[in-house]
Amino acid sequence: MTATSSVLRQHAEQQYADELHALIASDTRQRPPRWKMSPWAVSTYLLGGELENGVTISPKYIGNPRVIEIAVATLATDRALLLLGVPGTAKSWVSEHLAAAISGDSTLVVHGTAGTSEEAVRYGWNYAQLLAKGPSLEAIVPSPVMRAMRTGRVARIEELTRMPGEVQDGLISILSEKVLPIAELDDEVLAEKGFNIIATANDRDRGVNELSSALKRRFNTVVLPPPRTADEEVRIVETRVASIGRALELPAETPALEEIRRIVTVFRELRDGVTSDGKTKLKVPSATMSTAEAISVVTHGLSLAAHFGDGVLRGADLAAGMVGAIVKDPLQDRVAMLEYLETVVKERDGWKDLYRACRDVMA
Repeated sequence: MTATSSVLRQHAEQQYADELHALIASDTRQRPPRWKMSPWAVSTYLLGGELENGVTISPKYIGNPRVIEIAVATLATDRALLLLGVPGTAKSWVSEHLAAAISGDSTLVVHGTAGTSEEAVRYGWNYAQLLAKGPSLEAIVPSPVMRAMRTGRVARIEELTRMPGEVQDGLISILSEKVLPIAELDDEVLAEKGFNIIATANDRDRGVNELSSALKRRFNTVVLPPPRTADEEVRIVETRVASIGRALELPAETPALEEIRRIVTVFRELRDGVTSDGKTKLKVPSATMSTAEAISVVTHGLSLAAHFGDGVLRGADLAAGMVGAIVKDPLQDRVAMLEYLETVVKERDGWKDLYRACRDVMA
């Protein structure tokens, strides 16, 4: 078995095992069938807090707590949950942590792509067994959804709208009747109590394979919004960068909040098409420039500072990642970026180093 210290990224239930155990031990509230903890404890696990025994629970989601409470309350019913939002709003992150807290297992996942087949949602066949013995339960290869139904756990479906329509429709009977027919055996799998599904979908990809009205009705939709304020986004970036830096064992110093705030400011202004003071309108690039992208830029900068600098994150370390995240279209985005550099970055006090570094990257 792989040593824990050598794993690049642990599952949520492994990485935060101590917090989960502490919550379970102190949780005296009513738990839905087969849940590892109460809805209150699940919410506390995601939002953070301090337990009566002094254990501190770190926040996994920084934002409006009501969003998480609604999501948890949905999963305590027989309704499936659809997490909807623009890229980088932590949909997959929240999905994983919800499954870890509720079922103690976040690994029952279907990753939606254009090539996802119906077997990924229902079941497949072990063809050696099928040829040797014919159709039988032993020859079935259960999907993550089938395994979740059998054991009363939460299954996750990532990027639901990227899956073909006929695969999506395979979920309708599962969500409405809580049954998975096995036509070849004239049999069925009935969902055990505790079973539910968390799906994620991207606002911008809604037109790839738009959900049918029948499937939409079987989900409660919770929209995960972008961070409301710059301070909130800075806190998210700071928290995630620190976690990723520990996992990668980067030898760089903890990034100064000023550098994180600069990246967050750049991304928010270009996303909104206006400077933070509201005085200057800006061209909006085609890139997403989400909080997740900001985290990636700061982490990349830390790597540059650690391995090719003195370990202190500076503007020159951030420039390459920032330009790469913003300039996706070599024509349109480059024009928007250059205009922003000349009219905003160049004129800001204390930002000359970032201006020069970005100009060097784009030369």
